[in-house]
Amino acid sequence: MGNRGMEELIPLVNKLQDAFSSIGQSCHLDLPQIAVVGGQSAGKSSVLENFVGRDFLPRGSGIVTRRPLILQLIFSKTEYAEFLHCKSKKFTDFDEVRQEIEAETDRVTGTNKGISPVPINLRVYSPHVLNLTLIDLPGITKVPVGDQPPDIEYQIKDMILQFISRESSLILAVTPANMDLANSDALKLAKEVDPQGLRTIGVITKLDLMDEGTDARDVLENKLLPLRRGYIGVVNRSQKDIEGKKDIRAALAAERKFFLSHPAYRHMADRMGTPHLQKTLNQQLTNHIRESLPTLRSKLQSQLLSLEKEVEEYKNFRPDDPTRKTKALLQMVQQFGVDFEKRIEGSGDQVDTLELSGGARINRIFHERFPFELVKMEFDEKDLRREISYAIKNIHGVRTGLFTPDLAFEAIVKKQVVKLKEPCLKCVDLVIQELINTVRQCTSKLSSYPRLREETERIVTTYIREREGRTKDQILLLIDIEQSYINTNHEDFIGFANAQQRSTQLNKKRAIPNQGEILVIRKGWLTINNISLMKGGSKEYWFVLTAESLSWYKDEEEKEKKYMLPLDNLKIRDVEKGFMSNKHVFAIFNTEQRNVYKDLRQIELACESQEEVDSWKASFLRAGVYPEKDQAENEDGGVQENTFSMDPQLERQVETIRNLVDSYVAIINKSIRDLMPKTIMHLMINNTKAFIHHELLAYLYSSADQTSLMEESAEQAQRRDDMLRMYHALKEALNIIGDISTSTVSTPVPPPVDDTWLQSTSNHSPTPQRRPVSSVHPPGRPPAVRGPTPGPPLMPVPVGPAASFSAPPIPSRPIPQSVFANNDPFLAPPQIPSRPARIPPGIPPGVPRRPPAAPSRPTIIRPAEPSLLD
Repeated sequence: MGNRGMEELIPLVNKLQDAFSSIGQSCHLDLPQIAVVGGQSAGKSSVLENFVGRDFLPRGSGIVTRRPLILQLIFSKTEYAEFLHCKSKKFTDFDEVRQEIEAETDRVTGTNKGISPVPINLRVYSPHVLNLTLIDLPGITKVPVGDQPPDIEYQIKDMILQFISRESSLILAVTPANMDLANSDALKLAKEVDPQGLRTIGVITKLDLMDEGTDARDVLENKLLPLRRGYIGVVNRSQKDIEGKKDIRAALAAERKFFLSHPAYRHMADRMGTPHLQKTLNQQLTNHIRESLPTLRSKLQSQLLSLEKEVEEYKNFRPDDPTRKTKALLQMVQQFGVDFEKRIEGSGDQVDTLELSGGARINRIFHERFPFELVKMEFDEKDLRREISYAIKNIHGVRTGLFTPDLAFEAIVKKQVVKLKEPCLKCVDLVIQELINTVRQCTSKLSSYPRLREETERIVTTYIREREGRTKDQILLLIDIEQSYINTNHEDFIGFANAQQRSTQLNKKRAIPNQGEILVIRKGWLTINNISLMKGGSKEYWFVLTAESLSWYKDEEEKEKKYMLPLDNLKIRDVEKGFMSNKHVFAIFNTEQRNVYKDLRQIELACESQEEVDSWKASFLRAGVYPEKDQAENEDGGVQENTFSMDPQLERQVETIRNLVDSYVAIINKSIRDLMPKTIMHLMINNTKAFIHHELLAYLYSSADQTSLMEESAEQAQRRDDMLRMYHALKEALNIIGDISTSTVSTPVPPPVDDTWLQSTSNHSPTPQRRPVSSVHPPGRPPAVRGPTPGPPLMPVPVGPAASFSAPPIPSRPIPQSVFANNDPFLAPPQIPSRPARIPPGIPPGVPRRPPAAPSRPTIIRPAEPSLLD
């Protein structure tokens, strides 16, 4: 390879790639692509070849590059090339690569100079390249030849703009030295997509083919037609050199000799030539890599910080150390006990804000779900009266009773007390399920040791099941105790006299304590789901449920009341969830077939979750609004109702016992609702906490030996090894980035220059960069400025090297004759060594001389200074 700068960059990029691949990630440097733009036969392909350091592109006269060539350089240990259109074939001979490019071009465009925007994709794998994309584009031409379309110029320009418009592309604007730079289409296109000139580099080719006695020094010094990044001159191999198989290295040596020996370029030979172009482009790549480093470093540092806490535990980790195992076992069991207690009792740290868990769910069972189950157990009024009537009649037997029998009251009460067993046992089951779920959540921290986790879950769950039996026995005992003695002297019992006086209407809301007060049972947001779109559609309101009514407001401030619905004759029914809705719905309707709200026979209320629906249903039950009975049951009840009739005396007795039963069952319900949570807490939850704190460790030691309990899972061992490897790889990657930062230098962006000449070229064209010298004049005759010279008197110019780098004079302004007094031997034309070094002082500046070859354009003759603009 001939690009040493690229070879120096390769180790840096490889280090970065290796560092990132060691942590399982890819390093996205996204190096810029390099596109060469220029006129036909400007030497674009030669410039690209010199940058790569390989001879593989088609060469010749006329339009040779007729399709874009996208050349992807890929770092690899072996060197070969492959095309996208024939992936199966690997090319190791680059002469064959050239032949394949020519053949593929002809296949699409034909052999008669046709062009195509369809690119040829070539990949070159080599240990001497960076991962770069180079683009060789067709030369800009204006006149169609052969099979080329009439709009060939516009097609090529559009094709070029597609490739150079990308912000990450570097543009090499290639112009041959033997054409007018002001007419360079390459620079004009580059200006369109890069108005700031940040990614455009001017390349002047064919310096060795300029007319004898002319040079491009003014352009290369960036004085005549300046660019922000300046110009670099190169000397490519001629067609004869290529046909003679002249080596690229030999061509580079010849180029170096040319610049060192040429009197106009020798003072800037170190800034000319293909090596300097390679160096400039490689520095751009270095700048891009350095600009990517802060982002990469930040990414690695954030990962490193997230790992440090966990890695600290593993730094001195020894898996087989028995002391470590004993300590870890004690710590994990203690932490399990702490976590379990925090989840049950509640804690301020690590609060779950997404859902209820642990003790909060058990509290909900105690105070919402269990009362809901008790209220659901409420019997139908007709059924209750029928049972009381049958009890009274059966107690009296064949006799007609004169008084209300106590035994009927006791029989009905005992029957209702027995019904409490089912909801109480269901409450225990719900609490047990929550406890087991809590245990599993707490043991998730033991996942590193699967045997320990499995044994802990088994032992604690077995203990909970043991306590389940004792708890249920105790609860059944409480119910049996309530059933064993009916205490009619209880202070809250209404008594026989009050029962006779109480009317049926005042007893309808029997589930509500403190009948004289309006009790607010629940508040919350609900959505009325069945309002038609014509009337505004579904809308959310703030609902307030009291013992007397259901009201809803605009918001929780409760200032703007929308409606108040009395609870008389209301019932609840379930509603299926809508096809497109994710909300859960229940409905309230009037049993007398009346409209509930405006023209709605029922209002459908929607909640976010089923649990919220159940909670609202429990609240409605407390307010005396019960679920709808099945139609079949109602029909059965109706049939049975018609099978008997009550006389007025029996009806009074039934009403009295009905009130007595209602009062006493309310006392029992109140007692059970109070005792159930206490019993479950004492016999199950508190005992489980004590067992975990005091006995779990002993059970673990007795169930298995410590070694088997503390045996790590394969996943945990792999995770620990991966984490340690990742930690060290991240540190190594950060060190590599630091080394690259210190071992590379970033070059600042050159300051802006006045490149308005690129826009103004349509009005006038500056003087071409070629500069005639004394060979066009008679030997020995000093040059002079033609015609009278306007302007102020001439001032002498300092003699010395600085004179050769003075700024170009203003157009049409005469040149001081003393400028030729410079003693720099490199500025004297080598063709006429006998030429005087200065103009005699006696010759006035306005002496006419022989006009130059182009009389229509005045030419200033200055052997060592830039040309003047018209």
